[in-house]
Amino acid sequence: MELSLSHFLYSLFTLIIIGTMIMRKGVVLPTLLGTFFIAWLYKGSIVDGFTAIFKANLVAAQELFSIFLIITFMLALLNSLRDLGADKHMIQPIQKWMVNGHISYFVLVTVTYVISLFFWPTPAVPLVCTLLVPAAIRAGLPAATAAVAIAIAGQGMALSSDYIVQVAPNLSAASAGVETAAVAEQALILSLITGGIAISLAYILYRKTIRTKEDPLNNQELKNMQNIRERTQEQQGPRLKTWSKIFAVIVPLTLVTVVIYMIYEKLNSGRMSGLEGGDGAAFIGGVAVILLLLSTIVLRKQQSLDYVTKHITDGFVFAFKAMGQVIPIAGFFFLGSSDFSANILSLKNKAPAFLFDLVQSTQAYLPQNEWLAALSILIIGMVTGLDGSGFSGLPLTGALAASLSSSGMDTATLAAIGQMGTIWTGGGALVAWSSLIAIAGFCGVPVMELVRKNFIPVICGLFVATLAAVIIL
Repeated sequence: MELSLSHFLYSLFTLIIIGTMIMRKGVVLPTLLGTFFIAWLYKGSIVDGFTAIFKANLVAAQELFSIFLIITFMLALLNSLRDLGADKHMIQPIQKWMVNGHISYFVLVTVTYVISLFFWPTPAVPLVCTLLVPAAIRAGLPAATAAVAIAIAGQGMALSSDYIVQVAPNLSAASAGVETAAVAEQALILSLITGGIAISLAYILYRKTIRTKEDPLNNQELKNMQNIRERTQEQQGPRLKTWSKIFAVIVPLTLVTVVIYMIYEKLNSGRMSGLEGGDGAAFIGGVAVILLLLSTIVLRKQQSLDYVTKHITDGFVFAFKAMGQVIPIAGFFFLGSSDFSANILSLKNKAPAFLFDLVQSTQAYLPQNEWLAALSILIIGMVTGLDGSGFSGLPLTGALAASLSSSGMDTATLAAIGQMGTIWTGGGALVAWSSLIAIAGFCGVPVMELVRKNFIPVICGLFVATLAAVIIL
């Protein structure tokens, strides 16, 4: 295979992007510059270089816009429930289960995982920390161990699979050139293995620190949680209090019913049904919109028209803040795939596959070993996760998964392994400059202490899951 100067320039900018991630700096600037110079060199025209920047971002936005929509609708629903007070009613009865520190640990894990799976950890963490962590500490669970449970279950296990909202599988699948459902299913299995190992190992390591209810350290830790305040709710009449309780039941039941129906459709058909991948996310998003409309109408009546608009606008703002940087990054790595480079470079004939060609050119010098491929993409994913985002590395690991498929491993499985490394590292479980800061702040513990407590359980979980992927999947 003959490589052109454009290939070497693409490899140079890929290394620059990885190095920038390691230094915990933003990678948008090198991805945009890389797209410009590679297109200019390949087409031989500076005008085409300028055009490629716009087209790369446009192609990426078209491929990923469904992700922005599902984030928007789910967050808008959660904000509406918060206005109604239903979010508090959904979670408050669980406090009664926290009879001691040991049970409280697993209650926090379960509740955080379920809520984060449906609404993402970012909005779920404040809710869990505000309402459940104080009850867990009173039961004897140390604040640091409570933070470990929340980080592993939410920022790690739930976010790394992202099975309901499917932002992460969409990003990985789009770059790998495979179906979203295939990546989502593999990622769910690997996330459960990683999370199961990490949660169990963390409990074994820290169970001796769990105290009794009467220990005076419980009250001291509650005082240290300066960032947690008891939530106050607007004065509501009996009618709205009733609706608040009704929606606290209707919303989780509806969403669980949707998931059960999707699972039933797949099992009943014995194959991938139409309600998986993008269509599944669309189904959940549509249900969320109807729930949003109903909850807003119940609370606001005449003002409902304006408040629905406000909630959706706030959802879009959050989605673009969380995912906006991914578009230019994805655009650069889409340029490395022949599936997208034709549109980006305005080509009618055979399109280049810069990244695939580079990896293929090294195959003769590398052992054709699925173990090496799996561990390599896990480590690359962990390196890209060092920027603290958790999502910016997914276009790279997805594209590499497609290039390494000749190793004998399934492309979707490799993409899911890379997704595990990227999100468990940068999504809020292993690096202190990620959203792990929020969990540490809410729980009143030093963030570096939380990183140290997470490190061994999470690393062990990731490597066990990778080994399982090679042997079983």
